[in-house]
Amino acid sequence: MTQTPVDLAAPYADTAGRAVLETIRAYGVTTIFGIPGTHNLELYRPLADLGIRAVTNRHEQGAGYGADGWAQQTGLPGVVITTSGPGLQNAMSAIGTAFCESRPLIVLSPGVALGEEFRDVGTLHETKDASAMVAAIAEWSRRVTSAAEAVDAVHDAFELFRTGRPRPVHIEIPLDVLESPAEVPAAARMARPAPPSDRGEAGLIREAAELLASAASPVIIAGGGATRATAEVTALAERLGAPVLTTLNGKGTVDERHPLALGSNLRLAAARAVAEAADVLVVLGSKLGEAELWAPSLRAGGRVIRIDRSVAQLDKNLEATVGIVGDCAAVTAELVAALPVSERPSPDLSTARRAIADEIRSTAPDTVALAEQIAEALPDDVIVAGDSSQIIYLALANVLECSSPHSLLYTPTYATLGYGLPAAIGAKVARADRPVVAVLGDGALMFAVNELATAVEQRLDVTIVCVDNGGYAEIRQNEVDRGIRPIGVELVQPDWAALADAFGATGRPVSDRAELGSAIRSAIADGGVQLVHIRQ
Repeated sequence: MTQTPVDLAAPYADTAGRAVLETIRAYGVTTIFGIPGTHNLELYRPLADLGIRAVTNRHEQGAGYGADGWAQQTGLPGVVITTSGPGLQNAMSAIGTAFCESRPLIVLSPGVALGEEFRDVGTLHETKDASAMVAAIAEWSRRVTSAAEAVDAVHDAFELFRTGRPRPVHIEIPLDVLESPAEVPAAARMARPAPPSDRGEAGLIREAAELLASAASPVIIAGGGATRATAEVTALAERLGAPVLTTLNGKGTVDERHPLALGSNLRLAAARAVAEAADVLVVLGSKLGEAELWAPSLRAGGRVIRIDRSVAQLDKNLEATVGIVGDCAAVTAELVAALPVSERPSPDLSTARRAIADEIRSTAPDTVALAEQIAEALPDDVIVAGDSSQIIYLALANVLECSSPHSLLYTPTYATLGYGLPAAIGAKVARADRPVVAVLGDGALMFAVNELATAVEQRLDVTIVCVDNGGYAEIRQNEVDRGIRPIGVELVQPDWAALADAFGATGRPVSDRAELGSAIRSAIADGGVQLVHIRQ
């Protein structure tokens, strides 16, 4: 096939596409995820010039999850570029995930030209109402009418991420706007200064401090909204001598090897019992949803202090005695400053630890034993990307000890399949200095196996551990429990190691479980894209 030569000396077009990407770059974003298409090329044109790395995923769902993995490591929003119609629709699962898990995501897509809306004349990728489609599951979706509106939408997105509950947004740029001269001044494309952190209402902080100063058995629950407040939450725990439990999204907010840490174990009755027995319960940045609890609700036996960016969260699922709206780090720092200076002695948590450990092992003994082998083989600074697989939610999420937040990438509420591998790719692009391992089941891997090509193409060091239980084991058990003869859950399996080799990765079949640890350690040490396959 003859390729058309590229005229690198051609005049550079200052289109709306450039104005949007220039604004995003001004906020510090250095990577985008997506797939080039016929209609989105003016969003791709400026990337190299702006020093933005383009990661080409093999499906837009993978682009969304890759952007999520990148965002969790950088603290910046992930950015996805899709084409119109099916490309945007392919990213919808990732958009829904970002909404449910409160993750910052910007999705850019082209749309039909101004005046061509709802014509239904059969143009390429014609969609009835793309912006309304995304608005149904995103925080907001805007179809702009000018380059200036598109740039303003980018600024509004960053304001949301900095001051509100981070959730996905979508900017649809009509084709004629996207490809037209921008006419947006350079100053308008610069990042706007971050507003000062909301430190909460002083009177409410004093009230909360008084409750805590007199508390005999305080407990802290840290959710996903607390992950940028590690120092402050740790200081509060040490000042109070308070045990810390986290949700899975809050995992690692306090180093899980800390004497006061009880891990991301709220899904266990033994852990919830610790929280429910507190005379003052401090909930930081969590809605305490059923998916995080594996119980209808948390029943607090004492008074409740809640801190959250969103006023809508303060009484959600558990009514607050004192509810403080503000930035979690800033409010927690104010709360520590308002408390007596002397630190309380740490409580004896040995009984609680034993009860939690016993419950972990009794739930799924074989799976937990396998997860413990995997965890033992992983380096201390590892980032683990998990999927909605039993090896994660029944085991590794509990036994893996993380010293920092966002070291376990997971989606406990949306519980999506196909997340782990692309999230690992995004995390590795962001953090080349840390080992990244995806741990997932065979069913989950098949949802995103095409992203092996992305990892190889990007020359990443990523190890995938595929725990093969022959299909959708949990759903099979659900069917049996309901008296249904298993149907649609026992799946034909490829030769996983050979499949990895075919993608240009390295496949490592493990037939003896005793060899699993050494296989994982060797895979990480050798680098490149490695797939370790073990039958459960």
